Amino acid sequence: MAIRLIITMTAAHGKGEELAAWYKARCEEVQGEPGCEQYEVYRSLADPDKLVLLERWSDQAALERHAEIMSTRDPVPPGLRMGTGEREDYEYRRTR
Repeated sequence: MAIRLIITMTAAHGKGEELAAWYKARCEEVQGEPGCEQYEVYRSLADPDKLVLLERWSDQAALERHAEIMSTRDPVPPGLRMGTGEREDYEYRRTR
């Protein structure tokens, strides 16, 4: 069963473009991981400091491997993001 993660985050005031650029590079790294079906960041048109990260993993094991890999990578640089964001996990079931 595929797993969908939706992570909403807020950049520090006026840092939306810089945070999106940082995530673009991170996305390119993660997309090569086994079981990664999607790892993309989107920036809000209404609020340029609001971003959403969409992830889709082939199964729970792939997501767990990803978490292990992420623990070895550098975090978001200080001063780019406010708070830790909000994460929602969903069981992915294609509807069409």
